[in-house]
Amino acid sequence: MARRQLQKLRADLTFKGRQFTAEVILWAVRWYLMFPISYRDLELMLRDRGVEISHTTIFRWIQAYAPELEKRLRPHLCRTNGSWRVDETYVRVKGRWTYLYRAVDSSGQTIDFLLAAHRDAAAAKRFFRKALAQPHTANPRTITVDKNPAYPRAVTEMKDGGVMLRFVRLRQSKYLNNIVEQDHRRVKRLIRPGLGFGSMRTARRTLAGYEAMAMIKKGQVHQIGGCNMQAQAGFVAALFGAVG
Repeated sequence: MARRQLQKLRADLTFKGRQFTAEVILWAVRWYLMFPISYRDLELMLRDRGVEISHTTIFRWIQAYAPELEKRLRPHLCRTNGSWRVDETYVRVKGRWTYLYRAVDSSGQTIDFLLAAHRDAAAAKRFFRKALAQPHTANPRTITVDKNPAYPRAVTEMKDGGVMLRFVRLRQSKYLNNIVEQDHRRVKRLIRPGLGFGSMRTARRTLAGYEAMAMIKKGQVHQIGGCNMQAQAGFVAALFGAVG
């Protein structure tokens, strides 16, 4: 039953015929993805505003709208610079540790992310390919990583295959990567109330929403200030055609 409801929700993201208004749905989605709260906490917050809703319904909203938010957001992002800081952090999925690859530029702007089951050269290459394909990323001049031996192998193989430019310089320096390690804390803080994820699929969809809202809050969207909550809410509503 829950799977059918989620499929129906994904098939129509225009809010037409919903039990709740677009304003309520997007309010719940934005707040869950912005702040470290659980689904049950958000259920109580909505109830305090006169909206009776189950936490399982909020979960289905996140699974449907979070990845769609990230997808629709990408074309509106400002271009990042060519100094990449790449690192991975641990995320618990169904009781097992998985690896969240993340990259920011030298100013802290998010480049991309990828959740992988393994920490190896193959996962690193998948991450670099995904990051290079994004419309808001610039070809890197330097890629700063930690001492993980998978990164030099991945970069060398990608250069040999013509996927990455040969002039890209790889630096292995933990000190220079403090900026991305600090940025991991925001993701960890958001994950903690949920006590991990039940599957890789739900983890990927939720993390996409976390990262999308973080990019908006960092001011990476053209003409949308990182501290302007009203403008951010209007921008998200416009992405889903829920204004006017």
